Amino acid sequence: MFRSLRRGLCAVVAALLLPLAGVGAQPAGAAEAGAGYWHTSGRQILDAAGQPVRIAGINWFGFETGNHVVHGLWARDYKSMLDQMKSLGYNTLRLPFSDDILKSGTMPDSINFADGKNADLQGLTSVQVLDRIVAYAGQAGLKIVLDRHRPDAGGQSALWYTASVPESTWIANLKSLATRYKGNTTVIGIDLHNEPHDPACWGCGDTTRDWRLAAQRAGNAVLSVNPDLLIMVEGVQSYNGVSGWWGGNLMGVAQYPVQLDVPNRLVYSAHDYATSVAQQPWFGDPSFPDNLPGVWDRYWGYIFKQNIAPVWLGEFGTTLQSTVDQKWLTALASYLRSTSAHGADSFHWTFWSWNPNSGDTGGILKDDWSTVDTVKDGYLATIKAPGFPGSGGGGDPDPDPGGGTAACSAVYTVSSDWGGGFNAEVKVTNTGSLPVKSWKVTWTWGGAQKVTSMWNASYAQSGGTVTVSNADHNGAIAAGGSASFGFSGAPGGGGVHGVSCTAT
Repeated sequence: MFRSLRRGLCAVVAALLLPLAGVGAQPAGAAEAGAGYWHTSGRQILDAAGQPVRIAGINWFGFETGNHVVHGLWARDYKSMLDQMKSLGYNTLRLPFSDDILKSGTMPDSINFADGKNADLQGLTSVQVLDRIVAYAGQAGLKIVLDRHRPDAGGQSALWYTASVPESTWIANLKSLATRYKGNTTVIGIDLHNEPHDPACWGCGDTTRDWRLAAQRAGNAVLSVNPDLLIMVEGVQSYNGVSGWWGGNLMGVAQYPVQLDVPNRLVYSAHDYATSVAQQPWFGDPSFPDNLPGVWDRYWGYIFKQNIAPVWLGEFGTTLQSTVDQKWLTALASYLRSTSAHGADSFHWTFWSWNPNSGDTGGILKDDWSTVDTVKDGYLATIKAPGFPGSGGGGDPDPDPGGGTAACSAVYTVSSDWGGGFNAEVKVTNTGSLPVKSWKVTWTWGGAQKVTSMWNASYAQSGGTVTVSNADHNGAIAAGGSASFGFSGAPGGGGVHGVSCTAT
């Protein structure tokens, strides 16, 4: 609900928890999880070998806007964007698009080709640019979910069709994309339509409004041409008089589940937001934030907890400016289940958004389209998950057959200091000729500074000396690539003169 503000700005520029013990663990000697096409089993998503995987990703929007291409290419090369996403520990990319990009000859706007940026995108149509992004993401080990976000670039629609884009066009375009990427295991699923809302219904039986029936028609059409894809089905706004976020109400699944012709392909998707998007009654409840798990259980969490199907939180975000929003995101990350405790037996997610130009949430990147908002990214640290095998290149190349050395350097930057404490970010770069498998960074403070929290890495401190080790998701760095971690410390004045980095 309440999404016209963000989308407009973007266009311009309780149930039983089933304890599946051990399912998140990977047997010793097992292949890296994520290979091949995926399928579902109960509340989990499994790879082609039957190993559980967790979608822990990010939204990168723009193909659905009048630019007809992901945003930010006016500032950076698309490959550097994808490499940075991978280095931060995101393993999946949700790419919103509108049907406009599938019109013949639709060209992207606002791509910067200066200084060699985006050189291989020159002269390509929007769909051809999408091909290049899919190809490079696959090399890097990033998976992709295609999100039919809007019928056209003009704005979001309540229903899956409009007067100018009928249901037949919607389904034909979904089938076209499913066929285009058939056999390409980078594209693991399609989100059929973004945020259905009133007058859309679930289970009412009116074929002009019943989103559940429309999702079945479209999902089965997609599977008829590419039976290996996951079908992501969002909720609606209102069910039996209970209203929530656009696309975030999946209460109707209990009585009216989506039924697809191909088994084990269905993933339910919800959206959830904070007060920077809009107010909801639960934010003002006296028991907030303790009331939030019950709210999420009611709207969508029960599907996971009753082992009905996997649940993917396709969008959630906030500017993180208010205390209410900070408490909301802390509670939500806990509810989604930490990877360290539960492995892939968890909710799946893609954060909104990578882009800083989302008007009511901002992004993981700051306005320069390069600097990471390490505080916001840090809230997601416990729910990030292992990456997936790539096809080589794109930040995940084959080892150097001619030998060489593993080496790294680290740059330590204090991003804010308020006297009583400070935030800092450290960028680790592979300066050798071989891929780095793991790294450690060390520095020594001259004062009484202590690390109070850290994200995307682990640490040990002895006196003023801090030794930091990579997290599971960012230890591997290709030659010339980089990874980052951030932390908070106290008291202020936590700058250092020298940082050492060792790599294996």
